Amino acid sequence: MSEQLKFIVEQFNKDPFRKNFNLITFDSLEPMQLLQTLNDVLAEIDPKQALDIREEMPEQTVKRMCALLGMLKYKPPGNQSDVSSFRQGLVIGSKPVIHPILHWLLQRVSELKKRAYLARFLVKLEVPAEFLQDDVINDTYHQYEELVEGFKTYHKECEQLRTSGFSTAEIRRDISAMEEEKNQLIKRVERLKKRVETVSNHPRMLEQARQLRVEKEREEALAHQKQEQKNQLFQAEQRLQRSQQQLNDMRQAAADANPESLMKRLEEEIKINSYMVSEKLPKELEGMRQTVQYLQKVASEPAMGQADLQELEDKIKEVDSQINQLIEKKMMRNDPMDDKLTLYRQQASIIIHKKEGKAQQLQEAREGLSVAERELKHRIDQRGADGEGVNHEDAMKRLVAKVRSKATVYKKKRQEMAELKAEYGVLQRTEDILKKRHETVQERLQTVEAEKGISGYSNTQEELERVSAIKSELDEKKGRTLDDMSEMVMKLNSMIAEKKTALAPIIKELRSLRQQCQELSPEYDEKKGQYESCAAGLESNRSKLEQEVKALREETAQEENRYHHINCMSEIIEMQIQRAAEEMKAYVSSDPQERKKAIREVYMKNISEQELLGKKLREKQKTVRESHGANMEQMKMWRDLEQLMECKKQCFVRAQSQASIGQVIQEGGEDRLVL
Repeated sequence: MSEQLKFIVEQFNKDPFRKNFNLITFDSLEPMQLLQTLNDVLAEIDPKQALDIREEMPEQTVKRMCALLGMLKYKPPGNQSDVSSFRQGLVIGSKPVIHPILHWLLQRVSELKKRAYLARFLVKLEVPAEFLQDDVINDTYHQYEELVEGFKTYHKECEQLRTSGFSTAEIRRDISAMEEEKNQLIKRVERLKKRVETVSNHPRMLEQARQLRVEKEREEALAHQKQEQKNQLFQAEQRLQRSQQQLNDMRQAAADANPESLMKRLEEEIKINSYMVSEKLPKELEGMRQTVQYLQKVASEPAMGQADLQELEDKIKEVDSQINQLIEKKMMRNDPMDDKLTLYRQQASIIIHKKEGKAQQLQEAREGLSVAERELKHRIDQRGADGEGVNHEDAMKRLVAKVRSKATVYKKKRQEMAELKAEYGVLQRTEDILKKRHETVQERLQTVEAEKGISGYSNTQEELERVSAIKSELDEKKGRTLDDMSEMVMKLNSMIAEKKTALAPIIKELRSLRQQCQELSPEYDEKKGQYESCAAGLESNRSKLEQEVKALREETAQEENRYHHINCMSEIIEMQIQRAAEEMKAYVSSDPQERKKAIREVYMKNISEQELLGKKLREKQKTVRESHGANMEQMKMWRDLEQLMECKKQCFVRAQSQASIGQVIQEGGEDRLVL
């Protein structure tokens, strides 16, 4: 506690407080003075808190301080966790409550200043839901949220610029260098103008040079735009060919379909959809809900400072270390040498992962199919709108062929999934049976080993067998890897050859399309030039109209402000005229009661009362002045009488003290002592 007080006093004696405290003076502060000191610290963090607490109600002071401390994320110590006791301590200015607050605030003043500044703009206003039903309020609230997000972005950019290392000196040097270059360029331009002025017809030549430069820039822009449109045309042709190929494959697959295959396909789809709905999608939905809840929780929390982030990182490290310790303990308890069912568990997990992977692939394939269908529909509509016909027969053939290939692949995958499901059920049943058998055999084996005196022999033998099995599996995997690599190389070579043969007709079509593109390019350039000239004229007209509209809007706003100002002034003047009329009516009224209500009568009455009071006070002052001398004389006489009585009292006390020795007899003005 003493260290805390020392730190508080040291901080108060520094800038910007300069309180000149020591431990004794600070500890002897009254509760009101201590609260004012706390308010001064809060005012240094947030200037809006700068006020005298004597001019404010205690409840309002506590409410204001608690709101600011909550915004600054202050957490009371353990014994102050009760909100009511904490508030009561603030009200009475309790030292055990205020000293920890001052210590916490003075430790991080700069950080809290930044947090208070950000809170002014980032703490959102709470608008009731029924008010947001109004369109105007809803639009305004959305604009407010957009402004808050914009402030976040600008603040981040500002902080990045502050920490980027740019100094004002370097920027000033760059600005001065650019100004020098600008001056040099201006001088060069002036020299060139002087040289050109001697040439005949130089304005026309300058205009021609300017037009030449503008046309060159326009030529470069047109060439760049032409290249971009060529790339877009090539990509659109590629997408169109792929869509036509997909359509033909689907048509071919649909031509060979029959009711039985359709029923089987529907049954398979129902099974797959039921698996997706009952197992896969609920898991994904639950994961998304948890993510949304976490994001909402993060969004609802106020802005965090560096100290809060450091605290969270420390907690994360601590939790990670605890998790690692728990994992190590679990691994020590579950030794693989004692687990006889690891192989079956691995097989079951592999089957589950395969099933989930196939479901994911199916979902991705469906999404791709839906995207392709939408794109095909869009292409067909676009081609129909352009007046071009589609070769339906060829497209249908390609679609049927593709659908057939997809159907065969789908049947294989479905058969694999059915086999995996059946194998999974068999493995589960086998696992249960083997567990029971293993328990029985293990009990017998342990009994026999105990009888023969070789306990633990079977575990050692099983471990050796397991190691040899793992080695054989690794050797087999190495061989399979080499075979897979050679097979993959062969597949890639065959795929390259197929792609080459498939691209041959496309290249032929591309040549004809390129020739057609070259023929259409001059016409396109001409039309584009006409369009750009027309667009430039319209753009200039639009900019002029926008400027006029802007000027008219500003003028309208000024006139509206002037109108509202004049209207308010007229209302004020009308109220003043009305009050004056009422005053005149009351003043000229014959009714005495009504005249008494007039402001003139009230003021005259107050003036007469004050004059009467002043007259009485002057008379009293005159009386006091006249009797001052006599009173002072009387006061002096009373003081002398008081001294005389005090003297007699002392003589009497002295006589009483002498009576204990003898007796004093007074006769004839003489005192005699008789012993």
